[in-house]
Amino acid sequence: MAMNRPGKSAIVLSSAPLQLILYLTGVYYVFYFLSTLGMLIYKSRVLSYPGDNLTLEVCLLFLMAGLEMLRLYSGMRGNLQEREGYVGINMVLTVPTVMLSVYFLIWQTYVLRADVIVNALLLSMYGLGGLLAFITLARFTSAYT
Repeated sequence: MAMNRPGKSAIVLSSAPLQLILYLTGVYYVFYFLSTLGMLIYKSRVLSYPGDNLTLEVCLLFLMAGLEMLRLYSGMRGNLQEREGYVGINMVLTVPTVMLSVYFLIWQTYVLRADVIVNALLLSMYGLGGLLAFITLARFTSAYT
């Protein structure tokens, strides 16, 4: 339910499509994390993987997981509470997660076809989520200013 702010009616501005894409992205990210970690383990066993690169890529994957949890939390909380700040934080945190996904898509030591598929799907979800977050943020801002 919308929070009553001075001078505004109590209409619901939360976005159901944004909430759905955030939920689906969270569920998909669990699959993404496990599959990427599995592929890193596979590549380290089968291919001649430089040790420093493997350590870097595992650390980047865990960094991405932490950023993704913060991004999803702030997006869901901001959408449900109709708070511009949390939705803005979600949008800001989308940038480094997109960059990390692009790293795993293009710049990691070995890129398998499975890497391309899971990263392309994740990037498309980020794009849709970013667009919906922007629209929702615009609605919140116009309603509460």
